[in-house]
Amino acid sequence: RLEKFHDSDPSRFWDVVEILKKEADEGNAKRGPTCSKAFVWLNRSLDFTLALLEQMVKDSGKQMQQAVEESYNRTLKPWHGWISSAAYKVALKLVPDIQTFISALKANDQDCDMLNEEMQRMISLLIPVIQQNHDIMRIYELDKLKST
Repeated sequence: RLEKFHDSDPSRFWDVVEILKKEADEGNAKRGPTCSKAFVWLNRSLDFTLALLEQMVKDSGKQMQQAVEESYNRTLKPWHGWISSAAYKVALKLVPDIQTFISALKANDQDCDMLNEEMQRMISLLIPVIQQNHDIMRIYELDKLKST
């Protein structure tokens, strides 16, 4: 949605803030399938990703399913209604084991220490971006939107 909106007039909607501002000015930000809602859920998925990476770096021996569940409970669950929560419970059963997941993340010649360093770098890069996005969501009063 965001990309399509941007592409509709790139010189006017060059920044996500411009898109959110337009929807807020028109009073459409919280109605229907909006870019504002897409921005909120994009950021919530980044919150989940960050929480999961932090879990993996903090405790590499933790079972993947447990790390996913703790990350979900902390980041996405508060915003999900019963349908989304039920879908999550099904998806949780499909989470791979930690070794399969780590193998998918690593380059062929990479060891676990190198992957851990990369995840720590990713965490340090994600934190300021996510914080800035949360500040933007507060400005446009999008930080309290529930699942729709």
